[in-house]
Amino acid sequence: MLIVLLAVTTLFVWVQITARAEPPSYDSGTNFVVTAVTTLILLILGSFTALSVSIGRSHLRIKFGYGIFRKKFPLSDIAAAKQVKNHWYYGWGIRLWFWPSMWIYNVSGFDAVEIRMKNGKIYRIGTDEPEKLETAIKQAIQPLNRS
Repeated sequence: MLIVLLAVTTLFVWVQITARAEPPSYDSGTNFVVTAVTTLILLILGSFTALSVSIGRSHLRIKFGYGIFRKKFPLSDIAAAKQVKNHWYYGWGIRLWFWPSMWIYNVSGFDAVEIRMKNGKIYRIGTDEPEKLETAIKQAIQPLNRS
């Protein structure tokens, strides 16, 4: 994701530099719109450079980058967790995969932890430390699944 962010930033900088080399147009609002859209795209791409996972008393929370995209899962709704490897073609970012039906949250690599909800839904959370995340989730849901 960092490479994609760098490539897109380079492209936008090049477009801005070449656009300024041309004679100025009479529509000054266009430059503002282009700059605003460029900034928005870079902020969105920048938010996918990191994925944070935290487990509280009642929820497992994931947050991309500085928090524009986030999701929380009630621990009481998680039935199981296991380490998995994502296929390369699953991609990165936030994805809905149709077969098997699941949501994927990932920023890099192929290691993930798959959580199965009691309602049958499946989610995969990318991580550099799948063993630690799996263990933490299992420890958090174990007391809840006993009752």
